[in-house]
Amino acid sequence: MTDFLDLMAAASTTRAAQAKQREPESALRRRALDRADPPTLRLHPGRFDLIAEVKRHAPSAGPLVGGDADDPDLVARQADAYVRGGVAAVSVLTEPDQFRGTLADVTSASQAVPVPVLRKDFLVDPYQVVEARAAGAGGVLLIVRMLDDARLGELLDAANAMRLFVLLEAFDEDDLARAAEKVADGTDNVLLGLNTRNLATPTLQVDADRLERLYHAFPEHTIRVAESGLESVEDIRRAARLGYQLALVGSALMRAAEPTRLAETMIRAGREEAMKLWASV
Repeated sequence: MTDFLDLMAAASTTRAAQAKQREPESALRRRALDRADPPTLRLHPGRFDLIAEVKRHAPSAGPLVGGDADDPDLVARQADAYVRGGVAAVSVLTEPDQFRGTLADVTSASQAVPVPVLRKDFLVDPYQVVEARAAGAGGVLLIVRMLDDARLGELLDAANAMRLFVLLEAFDEDDLARAAEKVADGTDNVLLGLNTRNLATPTLQVDADRLERLYHAFPEHTIRVAESGLESVEDIRRAARLGYQLALVGSALMRAAEPTRLAETMIRAGREEAMKLWASV
C-alpha cells in the first residue's frame, strides 16, 4: 500500500500547480505582504501551552462534528472557544480531500481570534507558504519526511520571509536528526513536533510510547511539541511530565461539549506537571 504521506504529497503538488495557474506567485506575494503582520506566537512562562486544532473530519476517525461539519461559522466559533480557554495558537486543517478543509478556514479563524493561526496541511511548495500568509496565517506546519533537505530549506526560508512561525513535524529519530540540522542553522521561531501517528499503515494507529522513547532524540534547547493521540487530560499530564512544552490537540477538542473548559483544564494540568518537573531539576 502506498504511504499516506505519498498520497498527500502528490495531491498537494497538484493543488499547488493549479493555484499557480490561477494566481502567479509574484501577485500572491504582493497580496500576502500587503496584509498586516500576523500575531506573534507568545508562550506562557508556565512552561506549557496548547495549540488547539480546528478540523471537520479526520481520516482515522471520520466526521468530528456531526451535522455541523459544513457550518460556515464552525471554524470561527471553535477558534474563539479555544482562545477563551487560553490556547497559544489555533491550528486549522486546510487539506480538502481527507480533512475537508480550505484556505478560507484559515481566514475565518484569523479574523476571529487574536492569537496566531497555524496552517496545517501537507505543504510541498514555497508558494503554499505564501498562500498561508495571504490567507491570514501566523504559522505553517512543515512535515520533515515529505521534503528533501533542499526543499525543506526553501519552505523554511519562505516562512521567514513571510514572518511566520514554523512547526516542524517529525515521526522518528531520523526526522528529528534532519530537523536538528535546520534548527542549528539558526532558523528563528521554529517549534519541533513529534507525531505519534503511524502514517505508513492503513489504520493510522497511534504509538503513544513514541513521546517517551524519542524525547531525548530532540536537539537541546528546542521547543518540543507532542502531537496526535492526545485525547485526555492525563495524556496532557504525561506529555508535560516528559518535558514537552506544548501539545497539539484536535479531535478531543472538536468532540468536546465544552471545548473552552477542556482547553482550560488541559492547559492547567500541563502547567502543573511542568512546574513539578522544573522544580525537581
